[in-house]
Amino acid sequence: MSIQEGKIKLDKVFSSLGDSTRREILNRIRLKPLTVLELASGFRITLPAVSKHIKILSEAGLLKKEKSGRYIYCSYNSETLKPAIKWISNQYDLWDKSFDKLEDLIKILQNKK
Repeated sequence: MSIQEGKIKLDKVFSSLGDSTRREILNRIRLKPLTVLELASGFRITLPAVSKHIKILSEAGLLKKEKSGRYIYCSYNSETLKPAIKWISNQYDLWDKSFDKLEDLIKILQNKK
């Protein structure tokens, strides 16, 4: 995967996680796969709306769909989150180090008084 493809994939992950319904769908399938109908029954939105959310999650790679007989099962693909977690961790480290430096500077300035 090229750097550009990785960026696009990461954008899709963050974009898909920006919706509370999609986050709830992932939360519900975290422990076990559920059918589309089982997922839809827990929301106050239409089946087509749930299907649209499932499609977005699937395109981002966060959700896997598998057909079994007449049913489509949705399962959680946590591997897709690893690059996003790494990116967030890097940002956290950057800010954490910046605040540590700021704290050190404040201490130096206070000691000069």
